[in-house]
Amino acid sequence: MAAKREKRDPYFWEALISILGLIIFISLAVVRYETDAHVPILLGVLVAAIIGLRAGFSWKDIETGMLNGITNSLQAIVILAIIGILIGVWILSGVVPTLLYYGLKILHPKIFLPAALIICSITSLATGTSWGTTGTIGIALIGIGEGLGFPLPLVAGAVLSGAYFGDKMSPLSDTTNMAPAMVGTDLYTHIKHMSYTTGVSYGITFVLEFILGFFYGGGQANLESVNQILTGIDAQFSVNPLLLLPPVIVMVLAIRKIPAVPGIVIGIVAAAVLGVIFQRNSFGSLLSAAYGGYASNSGVEAVDNLLTKGGFESMMYTVSLVICAMMFGGIMEKTNQLRVVVTVILKKAHSTGSLITATILTAIGSNLILCDQYMSIVMTGKMYAQSYKDQGLHPKNLSRAIEDSATVTANLVPWNSGGAYQAATLGVPTIAYLPFNFFCWITPIVSMLYGWFNITIDPLEEEAEASDAAAEQASA
Repeated sequence: MAAKREKRDPYFWEALISILGLIIFISLAVVRYETDAHVPILLGVLVAAIIGLRAGFSWKDIETGMLNGITNSLQAIVILAIIGILIGVWILSGVVPTLLYYGLKILHPKIFLPAALIICSITSLATGTSWGTTGTIGIALIGIGEGLGFPLPLVAGAVLSGAYFGDKMSPLSDTTNMAPAMVGTDLYTHIKHMSYTTGVSYGITFVLEFILGFFYGGGQANLESVNQILTGIDAQFSVNPLLLLPPVIVMVLAIRKIPAVPGIVIGIVAAAVLGVIFQRNSFGSLLSAAYGGYASNSGVEAVDNLLTKGGFESMMYTVSLVICAMMFGGIMEKTNQLRVVVTVILKKAHSTGSLITATILTAIGSNLILCDQYMSIVMTGKMYAQSYKDQGLHPKNLSRAIEDSATVTANLVPWNSGGAYQAATLGVPTIAYLPFNFFCWITPIVSMLYGWFNITIDPLEEEAEASDAAAEQASA
């Protein structure tokens, strides 16, 4: 009878094979052959599984890892499906057309990009959710931007920059609460410490959006296009200010900490009721739009391009991509392959700058490999907590580095649940909006520079020394 192999941590080179395998497969598929990433990711799953088996893990262990990965993504999958339904019903009911109609009338092309940035920042800050922001206000801003003649990647970049600023800084955000909890600091200390890096990144982003607005904003052709869209919407829908109620309801519910799923469902129901009143929609047409999306036949190409989208069915591509990606991430976590890589990195991180850089690169790498920002936050926090203590650094430095990387870069990875969701919701490929999502790639760079130049890097002893000084003054 063959002896049962003992489990061991994979060797560094074995874990590297899994990571490089995934990168090579996806690169070949997407760049060389211009095909989908689904099967290449599954090939990466196969390589990671073989490495796990080689390290003594059973197939049961590997299968459990895959299923755990998929389980971790179920909330995202459910939200994706419901957002698809929301888009279809909101268009049919006239909610999105009304948002477009008033937005095109109010927003001047030259200020549109910085205005989109600020609108999404405020919405996300108030609600604590980037996904909710892009799934409601973001959809409308994409349509307005297209109507004004802006390239959609530019608009998506401004929308996402604002959405992730709010998600990162809001006390209502789950990531903002999770990061300090993982490393042992409190929420408001964490937010205050983040403001130093986030403020600089946001300022740079605003300036860039302002400059782009002048380059792309406005011209006679754009204004003519706007008038055509307004006429097309008028001919197809009954525009009424009351149709703005569903997005307002969704935002109010989010501010009141109502969970995302019931909040979105209430927004769908409200839109359906208003659609029956103002658009004379039938129950059958609502069901059709909820599943298959809305198909515009106005005869105006710009309007039809803007309003033909949505539905449960439209999200299935993204759902399947998330499932494939989370299978890979689950195996990498279960078989300790990512931990092995991080351990090697930690051996090289002797200075404050190198430690913070290693933290940020690990979080970004986790988003690439584990395919979920929450897993990235948890794993990076667990891996580096002791190293920060050993170097005498306050845990708020770690929580800031994690949020400056894990939270904001998830949407930059096409196969990450964040990137897949945003691309599907906004209708813009991840690779297309990535260069213009200034806030999300500038923030990690700023954070690393702060580490290397020792800017606002607080020592662990700071609070203890302050309390000792206060005690001495009191006794005196």
